[in-house]
Amino acid sequence: MTKSKEVPVAAGFSALGLDERVLKTLTGLGYEEPTAVQEATIPPLLAGRDVLGQAATGTGKTAAFALPLIHLITPNAVPRERTTGLVLVPTRELAMQVAEAIHKYGRDLGVSVMPVYGGAPMESQIRSLKRGVDIVVATPGRALDHINRKTLHLGHLKMAVLDEADEMLDMGFAEDLEAILKATPELRQTALFSATLPSRIQAIARTHLRDPIVVTIDRSVSPEVEAARVRQVAYIVPRPHKIAALGRVLDVEQPTSAIVFCRTRGDVDALTEALGAHGQRAEALHGGLSQDQRDRVMKKFRAKKTDLLVATDVAARGLDVKHVSHVINFDVPADAEAYVHRIGRTGRAGREGVAITFAEPREHRLLRNIERATKQKIEISEVPTIADLKAKRLELTRASVRDAVLSGGLDMYRKVVESLAAELDVMDIAAAAIKLVENRRGEDEPEEIPLASRVSVGAIARPVRGARVSTEKNPRPTDGSKRPRGVPKPAWEPVRLFIGGGRKAKIRPGDLVGAITGELGIDSSNIGAIAISDRFSTVEVPSDIADTVIAALGAATIKGKKLLVRRDRA
Repeated sequence: MTKSKEVPVAAGFSALGLDERVLKTLTGLGYEEPTAVQEATIPPLLAGRDVLGQAATGTGKTAAFALPLIHLITPNAVPRERTTGLVLVPTRELAMQVAEAIHKYGRDLGVSVMPVYGGAPMESQIRSLKRGVDIVVATPGRALDHINRKTLHLGHLKMAVLDEADEMLDMGFAEDLEAILKATPELRQTALFSATLPSRIQAIARTHLRDPIVVTIDRSVSPEVEAARVRQVAYIVPRPHKIAALGRVLDVEQPTSAIVFCRTRGDVDALTEALGAHGQRAEALHGGLSQDQRDRVMKKFRAKKTDLLVATDVAARGLDVKHVSHVINFDVPADAEAYVHRIGRTGRAGREGVAITFAEPREHRLLRNIERATKQKIEISEVPTIADLKAKRLELTRASVRDAVLSGGLDMYRKVVESLAAELDVMDIAAAAIKLVENRRGEDEPEEIPLASRVSVGAIARPVRGARVSTEKNPRPTDGSKRPRGVPKPAWEPVRLFIGGGRKAKIRPGDLVGAITGELGIDSSNIGAIAISDRFSTVEVPSDIADTVIAALGAATIKGKKLLVRRDRA
């Protein structure tokens, strides 16, 4: 593989050798200077070289391969039933986005493009392919289906592009990609783009690319990303309080449009339902939805008829919605790359954006890892209090009142104020009016969300000083008056919890202490006597947080297993 040389900054796209009609289109679209990946990639692709590009979302790589692909196609000289360009992408949404971009760039050359993906009617796709398409943008599964049906002919293919190749491999498309590439001409030109270059990607490059130019673009050099202004903040919240904390943050932040990322489909559905129950306009987006459902969701989100889009990473690949004001990580992303992909969806085109992450107390290390990898500071903040929420609501009311005054039309109300002003102070009248507005919200008084103590990950794995432990072989059930010998009675009112695992499950006292302090962020002084038997354990906690502890431990894993947790019935 040949390493690319440093490419000097070009005086616009005209220096890259593109067709004049393409340049005219780019000028009409307001494009002035190529991004780093476009500058490094377009010339070798125009020269017929294969390219292996490492570039993340937001660096401008779609145009980097789309413009040369359009330039190399001469529609009038090629039979219309032949496909001369193939772009493979991981998701339906990305297929539609790339196809739209190619159509926009190639309109003055008469280039035809078609997105092909699963979930759409096969018959209509077959009819369009039979009529003739210059460029097909497809997901691997549906592309291979058409190849096997002999409805997608690749015998005259000039260029194949693999976009987001690492995502396609992660989604299990490795065999499909191999089969598709084997169905293409041996002398085709190939471009492979990936956010990362693991060994699997390099193996594909060695097999299917011919002496490629290797282009590596740091996301930070993208002008769009440089212009982005994203405030990054994390809230440390015990798991049982994350939904409440999300609602509180949404109330205070008042996002115009937000994407909330979850790890699994189940998490997406559960959180969407919970947000809807709290009056939020939220829609779910994940791989379990039909294509029609996904299209409806995205149409509503783009039209701003939905405030919140709750999505998985895979389902959100390729989304390009400029008006997103907030990106919210309901769970800490698994790695820094996923974090960068997520937060790159806000702060677009110089707009201000906010990236919010909810982390459990034991996930501090993950946040620090992301900071080191991105070389960016994540502000650790406390969940807004009830006082913060009330202050925000008053500020919104103040703004509404100001707008009402400026818009006029108050004559019919002045008489009421004038009659009251005869006996009362005008300031008191205005304050009373504001109070009535606030009281008519009809909302229940919110509960304060407990602050999570910042427990380091290393401390969680160790027994914590202050916990009183009994390891009798078969511990006798105890209550507040009959306690194991040597264990003092705590100052708070204890409740004993039953945990369905003991020595045979290799559970130690430190595991229980670590789980409770890690999940809830409480101090170890709030943990009483711990008794470990062969098949079960008991632990004492303050009565006022017993139900919270049960919920947290029931949702967590101890020694890699979910265990029964309830109040001890002894």
